[in-house]
Amino acid sequence: MRIGAHVDSTDPLAEATAREAGAVQFFLADPQGWKAPKPREDAEQLRAADVDLYVHAPYVINVATLNNRIRIPSRKLLLGHAQAAAAIGAKGLIVHGGHVNAGDDLAVGFDNWRKTFAYAADSGGFELPVLIENTAGGDNACARRLDALARLWDAVGDYEVGFCLDTCHAHAGGEELLGLVDRVKAITGRIDLVHANNSKGAFNSGQDRHDNLDGGTIDPELLVAVIRAAGAPVIVETPGGVEGQGADITFLRDRLGAESPTG
Repeated sequence: MRIGAHVDSTDPLAEATAREAGAVQFFLADPQGWKAPKPREDAEQLRAADVDLYVHAPYVINVATLNNRIRIPSRKLLLGHAQAAAAIGAKGLIVHGGHVNAGDDLAVGFDNWRKTFAYAADSGGFELPVLIENTAGGDNACARRLDALARLWDAVGDYEVGFCLDTCHAHAGGEELLGLVDRVKAITGRIDLVHANNSKGAFNSGQDRHDNLDGGTIDPELLVAVIRAAGAPVIVETPGGVEGQGADITFLRDRLGAESPTG
């Protein structure tokens, strides 16, 4: 099992070494901006590295919305990030499930997700797996609660789409972690990546506030049980930089019996 962390994008391989991580996740552009990613000078080194790479799409992307001024640029930006992520040999591109505005029909949001994959197919398809991530808040979200996730998968399941399970988001979003993996897989058939995060916010608080694995409002051993059941690569998106994330990686490695990249 590969265990790693979300890191600064300047030198992801150095960040992996500092944390003894077997995987890293990073942004290819400003996560709060609309600029397309630029080619990386270290693309060859990234492709050749014995570290699994994951790219997180910008937070501004929302392909579900009925607002054309956000949805259409979101589709284009998602496709651009998929192309850039594939160019560095990334294993997947993670994107939040998105939402519609209050008063809008959530069914249209799910269909907008379907159209996103259809739009990409017209351009040759996504060049790597797109992993939709569950989110913590919002009453009009496409992937906060499992009933919504089921409707989303009804819309996109015919395409090659993956799923990223965030433990903080699930807890804060109101989904019990006990037995969660089975309930998710009954819908999606898969979990491709786990974002292993404790939660500063209480259960069903809707707060997307990550904490280190031995802190927060979730029993750390419950987090371990979820990760073990998922059987997927793990990325911690926890605070504390090298020290904090390194401790979280060691915590998981010790409890899961996983080897470090250096043996």
